[in-house]
Amino acid sequence: MALRPWREFRRSWQPGHTPALLVIPLGLIVAVCMADLLTPPHIHLGPLLVAAPAITVAFAGARVTALMGALAVAAQMLIGVLRESLSSANIQAQIAALIIVSAVCVGICVLRDRHERQLHRVRSVAEAAQSVLLQPLPGRAGPLRIAALYIPAEEEADLGGDLYAAARTAHHSTRLLIGDVRGNGLGAISNTALLLGAFRAAAHRQATLPRLAVHLDAAFRWDTSQWRSPTERDTDEDFATAILLDIPDHEPVVHLINCGHPPPLLLRGTRITPLTPHASHLPIGLGGSFGLAAYDVQTFPFQAGDLLLLYTDGVIEARDTDGRFYPFTERAPEWTKDDPDELLDALHDDLLTHVHGHLNDDAAAVAIRRLAI
Repeated sequence: MALRPWREFRRSWQPGHTPALLVIPLGLIVAVCMADLLTPPHIHLGPLLVAAPAITVAFAGARVTALMGALAVAAQMLIGVLRESLSSANIQAQIAALIIVSAVCVGICVLRDRHERQLHRVRSVAEAAQSVLLQPLPGRAGPLRIAALYIPAEEEADLGGDLYAAARTAHHSTRLLIGDVRGNGLGAISNTALLLGAFRAAAHRQATLPRLAVHLDAAFRWDTSQWRSPTERDTDEDFATAILLDIPDHEPVVHLINCGHPPPLLLRGTRITPLTPHASHLPIGLGGSFGLAAYDVQTFPFQAGDLLLLYTDGVIEARDTDGRFYPFTERAPEWTKDDPDELLDALHDDLLTHVHGHLNDDAAAVAIRRLAI
């Protein structure tokens, strides 16, 4: 603990990530001194020295800014000595103005650094919460290689309404969830946490996908309506589109239930096949009152070497400046031979290029490659 003040003291003298920028105020001080001494006595360039601490505040800490202000004051005094006018009211007024401006710049630095430290602590807590809530998917699950991508629409945000999760079952299969919660902001994040928690608690215990779907829907509906009185009208519908998958280790198939979500894409060689079920069920939060009969499991081939792409509508509905949607199904076959991580890296770069770096909605994707057993 005794070393902490010393470390903070040393850090405050550091000019951040751009130490080379110190050449600018230092060069300005030298240039102003030389120009002032070479000009006629009735021309005074000393007031330009105020730019040195004013420039330094943009990239350095409080102590470096104070040091630059002190050098500017010393330079002004040097000019007064060499011109033999240090005792004049003009030079003294310039020195006083430099001291005041330097003090103001240092005060601005202190306030800025304090706010930056507070922001850093808040972001650290947010990042920790995000890593707990939207946990990274395992890179390997049985014969599957898995990778995930999440791109928030809001800059500096780490989590929104898109979600994904995975779980292993006792009967040697991998279950996955990808979904998109309605809305945005804190309400969407709260519902995201609710759905992820319900999945992680039950995915490995429920015997079938329909039972898991009913459990998720019941948990979602109960949490969002438990404090609503029986007579209160539901004007704030909460729901989430989602896909539940079960991929057995020893069968070349994938079982899925689609609850109003965009269909997965199966890539085999250069051929792409949307896994569109016979019927899309109601989103989570809207369909559980019909019980197990409401959910039909669809089964599709998923052989060794195949690649399965799950995604949210933030991917396929991303638009460029001309309003054109991102051509996901056209681009995906170009990355069929890539590993899941490489594929999602390519998707990330290509998607942001298409929208010129500005997404209107969160986007998430999961790539799953089945390997030979």
